[in-house]
Amino acid sequence: MTYHGSVHVGGPPAVHELAWLIVTKLAVGPAATNCYLLRDRLTGEQLLVDAADDAPALIRLVNGSLAAVVTTHRHHDHWRALAELAAATGAVTMAGAYDMGAIEVPTAVPLLDGDEIQVGRSTLTAVQLGGDTPGAVALLYDDPKGHPHLFTGDCLSGKEPHGPAPLDLAAGPLAGLPDETWVYPGHGDDSTLGAARAGQGLGD
Repeated sequence: MTYHGSVHVGGPPAVHELAWLIVTKLAVGPAATNCYLLRDRLTGEQLLVDAADDAPALIRLVNGSLAAVVTTHRHHDHWRALAELAAATGAVTMAGAYDMGAIEVPTAVPLLDGDEIQVGRSTLTAVQLGGDTPGAVALLYDDPKGHPHLFTGDCLSGKEPHGPAPLDLAAGPLAGLPDETWVYPGHGDDSTLGAARAGQGLGD
């Protein structure tokens, strides 16, 4: 099945099957916040990006063990289910070092720019992105079999533009990424970095 990256609250998840990593996208909560479950194909280890809301739905999505939850930033609509999910799964909590103090669930691992996170044999890199909150972090997965993939939270998000303006995407921390970099936003549909640079925006 072709991955389309379009989901809605109450609807089925969308699954993006990469060579070494499987990305499952689900929208939850009144803000229709996107959550992303990443599963390493070789080991089965899983990581969730943003335990946004609806803990029972996220626990069903995980359907087993969960190594970690990364909270992209301090806004409440991205961590409402974090306490319940962490308690149910024993997952390690991670967040940007400059946002963790504003997240009511304790952060076990503070993330700084360039920090690496292992999901089985797959590696994610934390990218500090200003604009939405001081400690907002994106997660970069440089697919060894394809183009990069970027999980941005509300920086480069769909419903409400945050973070760098299109003209600024040619510089700064994202400058070295190619236009075909796939962007998974905190709200709305997926897009590419090239579309954002061209001012087409992300999401609806």
